[in-house]
Amino acid sequence: MTHARLTVLVGPSGVGKGTVVSALKERHPELVVSVSATTRDPRPGEEHGVNYLFITEEEFDELLRNDGLLEWAQVFGGNRYGTPRGPVEEHLAAGRPVLLEIDLEGARQVRLAMPEAQLVFLAPPSWEELERRLIGRGTETPEQQQRRLTTARTELAAQAEFDTTVVNDDVERAAMELAALMGLK
Repeated sequence: MTHARLTVLVGPSGVGKGTVVSALKERHPELVVSVSATTRDPRPGEEHGVNYLFITEEEFDELLRNDGLLEWAQVFGGNRYGTPRGPVEEHLAAGRPVLLEIDLEGARQVRLAMPEAQLVFLAPPSWEELERRLIGRGTETPEQQQRRLTTARTELAAQAEFDTTVVNDDVERAAMELAALMGLK
């Protein structure tokens, strides 16, 4: 069995990462999408082990002390999020492809922790389309939208750090391109 490769997917808010990953998972149920750990409380409808691994601050500190995270960050509100190293390494060793859907800073940390990982940037077809998608989903206040668009400019400027870019001009096509990059049949 060939050794599977870790693929890291990054893209700005509104580019459609979740939609592309869902389409990919539908076609390739063997794909493992890493579940992040977080210190925040579950939101209604979220399940431990499905949406996130909901852990205590002490458990998170323990993972940090033992090099148990591939990447991590502290976000607004003081909650911490991270990718547990153990499950990723176990799936890869068993020959199962693993996908991480994380942010730019997390991808940079993974590049240092696992240089063999494949970093893929999911890009919008245009800046105007990204703005339309982000504003059109109506899930953020105008202030949050502006903050996300500012962050998106930084993320788009970092595209050259990635091994390849997939343009999400069509969800099915983008999912197929990502599957090919991951060696999924």
